[in-house]
Amino acid sequence: MSNNSKSLVSGHPQGLMTLFFSEMWERFCYYGMRVLLTLYLVKSLMKGDAEASLIYGAYTALIYAAPVLGGKMADKYLGYRYAILLGAVLMAIGEFLILGGSEQAMLIGMGALIVGNGYFKANISTIVGKLYEDGDPRRDSGFTIFYIGINVGALLATTVVAYVGETYGFDKGFALAGFGMLLGLVIFWTGRSNYAAAPGLDITEAGMAPALGKFKLYQVISVASLLLIPLCYVLIQNNTFTVGEGADAWDFPLMTVLLVGLFVYVAGSLIAAGIKEGPMWRDRMIALVIFMLINVVFWACFEQAGTSLTLFADRNVSREILGWTMPASMTQFFNPAFIIIYGSLFSMMWVKLDKIGKNPSIPIKFALGILQLGLGFLITLVGLQFVDENAMVPLLTLVFLYMLHTTGELFLSPIGLSMVTKLSPKSMAGTAMGGWFLSFAMANYAGGAIATLTGGHGDSGAEMTASEGLSTYIDVFSTIGMVLVAFAVLIVLLSKPLNKLMHGVS
Repeated sequence: MSNNSKSLVSGHPQGLMTLFFSEMWERFCYYGMRVLLTLYLVKSLMKGDAEASLIYGAYTALIYAAPVLGGKMADKYLGYRYAILLGAVLMAIGEFLILGGSEQAMLIGMGALIVGNGYFKANISTIVGKLYEDGDPRRDSGFTIFYIGINVGALLATTVVAYVGETYGFDKGFALAGFGMLLGLVIFWTGRSNYAAAPGLDITEAGMAPALGKFKLYQVISVASLLLIPLCYVLIQNNTFTVGEGADAWDFPLMTVLLVGLFVYVAGSLIAAGIKEGPMWRDRMIALVIFMLINVVFWACFEQAGTSLTLFADRNVSREILGWTMPASMTQFFNPAFIIIYGSLFSMMWVKLDKIGKNPSIPIKFALGILQLGLGFLITLVGLQFVDENAMVPLLTLVFLYMLHTTGELFLSPIGLSMVTKLSPKSMAGTAMGGWFLSFAMANYAGGAIATLTGGHGDSGAEMTASEGLSTYIDVFSTIGMVLVAFAVLIVLLSKPLNKLMHGVS
């Protein structure tokens, strides 16, 4: 089989659909945990809003930071296939550990999910990129199709797992997510012949080298990965810690320093590697780092879905439909539902626009994505005009908010994945993809901090009234919206120098 073997279903390389379904069930696992997390923290573990948001932010930040290590280990030692299999096993174990029901069990399970995701997430996206030859115009379309798979998994999680978790118990929801990961593992393994032509799948020569006596290095790395689980436990539980005592005490932002330091290291490594490859690759790596920073801004605001927007839905959105009340966590399903509705249209749109020479540049796509994200938050001002006597806004407020967030996401996220594979040299594709996911890590942690601005419930002992809470949510959301619109305009103004740095990548 060659890289150009076509799938009878899609006209794309044959392995795309195997990777589509493997990723779909992995995302079912991840989003199944995520959709319930904030409400589980607030309602079962009795955390205040701000504390729950920071735990959520630290967890999701580490979820996206882990692929930096996972991508590098796959590039150098493990190969992409073994790394993904190892990650899938760890994620399933992590999901089932949470069933212990205690805060300690949750934190250990989170640690296993983080390490497993690190091996799975960056490397399966890298394989997708390697199914296509350089310059293949189907690549953007292929990544958009792959992105639909991500969101089918997210849709199933935010409907089925959300409903089961809030109706029958959080433990039932977490267990369902774990079984989804096992299904993804089976699909990836049994369909391995379909993507066998992608380079870099096998354990590398360095990974097969002897280490610690009779063991091989890849085996040592696998066992050593387990030691990262207690580290994640500590980082989530203590994402800040107090230095000093009394009036001189101050909170040391451990997670902030860790993530910023890691970003500086990865950005420096990418640019240094680009310099060695020549001026063109140097400029492309600089452009990649700039897009990483833009990505941080987008996702820090977008990821309010799992924290402040879910709590907003729980407290200030009328969710009754024909006598049935939609669970608050289930409102997150609007995003993946709209992805599935619009995803194939966007996939065809990019190909057709490219054929007629009207395909927007990557910076313009990013700017348009951020503009729509901002307009989505500003929809809450419209919803405020229809508030009822219980300080509840109509459900349509969230419907239109998530619709605009989703169309914004389709302008930015699948394009970003494709962009990384085009901007980075083949020798460091996994590391570059890991760096891209690190920008998501910074965004998720920043998103947790932003969500604390809407807090007050359970943090100071004094509960806000529904009316006070609504006012706070609308103020914060509308401010985010206006900042994002201004940022989109700035990117448009900088689009020409960014295109120059990219040297023809579009």
